[in-house]
Amino acid sequence: MTTATLTPQAPRTSVVPKAAEVARKPLPLVRHSLALAKRSLIKTWRTPEALIDVTLQPAIFLTIFVYIFGGAVAGSTSDYLLFLLPGILAQTIATGAIAIGVNLNTDLEKGIFDRFRSLPVPRSAPLLGAVLGDVVRYVIVIISTMGVGYAMGFRIQGSLLAAVGGCLLAILFALSLSWVSVFVGMKVRTSGAVQGIMFLIIMPLSFASTTFVAGATLPGWMQGFVKVNPLTHLVDSMRALFLGQPVGSHVWWTLAWCVGLVAVFMPLALRAYRKKV
Repeated sequence: MTTATLTPQAPRTSVVPKAAEVARKPLPLVRHSLALAKRSLIKTWRTPEALIDVTLQPAIFLTIFVYIFGGAVAGSTSDYLLFLLPGILAQTIATGAIAIGVNLNTDLEKGIFDRFRSLPVPRSAPLLGAVLGDVVRYVIVIISTMGVGYAMGFRIQGSLLAAVGGCLLAILFALSLSWVSVFVGMKVRTSGAVQGIMFLIIMPLSFASTTFVAGATLPGWMQGFVKVNPLTHLVDSMRALFLGQPVGSHVWWTLAWCVGLVAVFMPLALRAYRKKV
């Protein structure tokens, strides 16, 4: 009787890499984040009404504040337009960051992230993709605000390079601030709660700043907060870059706030996301 010789078979390897292995590789993280950013852009393209806050809102705010309060605050609507437009741009781009937290919370409720978890993608890619996809919203804010302001008589008085730098600074600040919205979106249970909490954060930052009036005209007890308010530094930076005025240290303070917001809230948001999914 002959005995068959058994040849050892090579262990089977999974065709699909594990998510933990993928997460340790930087190139897949970038690739999957960009793919999910494209998904966010497609969602925005199919629901254009979601862009109302970044298109109509700055036009309405500019019209109301310039023509109703301009004469009382600055003596003329044209002077107040020059002062106000950078502030409205900063406020709108800050409130625009609220949408990302609302959208991510809605995706959690619908179970979208459960599908992402079953895919061989890094765990942080959905959040990074959502943040990157919001860049288009911030560009739309700048185009719509500057377009309406130009129609009302606003003109860049500094160099074009400085004005572009001011717009890029605003986008960078919005991307950094969006991590606060992402963190809130991962922690609370409903999208309505995300919107309410973020408005409670953004509104004091907007009005207790140099967005609408000069800081020296505000009450003394408020001026201490105004001086350290990140929106104050962003508004004053853009105002100086747009109007050809001395920038001072406002740009550096804005960049420092951007680094601080990302350093604090990005890890918190990623940690909260991992606990959720």
